[in-house]
Amino acid sequence: MVQNVAKAKTENKAVEIGSYFQTMPFTKTHRKIGIALFMAFVIEAWEMMIIIMLSGSIAAEFNLTPVQVGSLIGSIFLGMIPGTYVGGIIGDKIGRRKTIMYSLMLYGLVSLASAFSPNYETLYALRMLSGFALGGVLACIFPYYEEMLPVMTRGKAAVYLSAGWPIGTLIAVGLTSGLMNLHGIWGGWRAVLLVSSLAGLWAFVIARIPESPYWLAGKGRTAEAKNILEQISEGHTKVPEDTQLAVYQVKQGSFFEIFKGAMFKTTALQTIVNFAFSFGYWGLYTWIPTLLQQKGLSMGQSMSFVALSAVAQIPGYLVSAQLTSKFGRKKVMFSFVLFAAIFGFAFAYSQNITQLYILNFLLAFFSLGAWGVWNTWFGEIYPTNVRGVGYSWGVAGQRWANTVAPSLIGFVISLGWAFGATVSFIQIFMVITLITILFIKETEGEILH
Repeated sequence: MVQNVAKAKTENKAVEIGSYFQTMPFTKTHRKIGIALFMAFVIEAWEMMIIIMLSGSIAAEFNLTPVQVGSLIGSIFLGMIPGTYVGGIIGDKIGRRKTIMYSLMLYGLVSLASAFSPNYETLYALRMLSGFALGGVLACIFPYYEEMLPVMTRGKAAVYLSAGWPIGTLIAVGLTSGLMNLHGIWGGWRAVLLVSSLAGLWAFVIARIPESPYWLAGKGRTAEAKNILEQISEGHTKVPEDTQLAVYQVKQGSFFEIFKGAMFKTTALQTIVNFAFSFGYWGLYTWIPTLLQQKGLSMGQSMSFVALSAVAQIPGYLVSAQLTSKFGRKKVMFSFVLFAAIFGFAFAYSQNITQLYILNFLLAFFSLGAWGVWNTWFGEIYPTNVRGVGYSWGVAGQRWANTVAPSLIGFVISLGWAFGATVSFIQIFMVITLITILFIKETEGEILH
């Protein structure tokens, strides 16, 4: 009887770690962590976009067919599919920070090797391997940042992190335009990949930021978790020595856990959203140069159009970041996806160049603003011990869509579908996204478990 009372007293000292984030202030340390992770997301974005912009030059050197070019563009996504699955497991096992750090190191080495590819087959294999490496970054970056943030600023700050995507796209456009016009060893697609490989050095910056206290608590490393809570709060948050830090207890790093009980519904819904939403975005923008040529634009004008789309995405992220902390994830994302679908269908039937540009600006603004909210939202819906695998499962769904969408859209274009019909078909996936998010639980203002 005495032992049971003693046990109860000990258990009463266990406090869910998320409760300490309810009153924690947003500090300079949070901002430094955010900048480090923001640049990691920028690296990922430009790596995903760069091969699209280099494909013409690579095709000319290796004498590639359109099918081979399409396969080369898709190779990074094929690598990301197993990379995100593995990255999620590793992130739950060894930590978020280490996984991102090692992934960036591997990416840098593989990207460096790809710059010296002697043929198409070697380049394809190395591009796939670079996708595998970046899968670890993609699987961990948002769960990691959200596990470092105070509850009240988590939504806004995590959406700002998503703004790394258009910045990465713009860097890819600028880097390609600058280096492709140079001659000799300093120019061409090999030079672009060589410079891109230097991004792997960012791993040394990631090494200097702290590990997630949620992950440490889940591993039973309470003392380290307490120290990091104090560190990121800059002394505002202190945990008594006799207090144990707890997280929601499920088997760590297991994919089977996210298909059990109530989590099965969550996994099913987020998988549908990730696939459909990614199809709606990637299906359009991978083929936008070809589709715009149907509207009379040159390839040069099409690349400018892509750059303008990226610029339009930035205010979309900023606005959605402000709104999500006031109105919640579900309301803001539903509204943004609804307007993205409306302007997407309108874009499909643009009557002139002016309409094309205006409607594309609105489409990019709302669709990427919605992406910022979604990256935040679905990083919050799983407990700590399976947050990595849960997030990676959804991200892999995005990569499946990235792989399938270009081929399927290419197929319907080959059937002779006009611009309006093709873009409308893509927008159907935005409608599927719109309906599905209605059934996902709101997480605004809740602690992570």
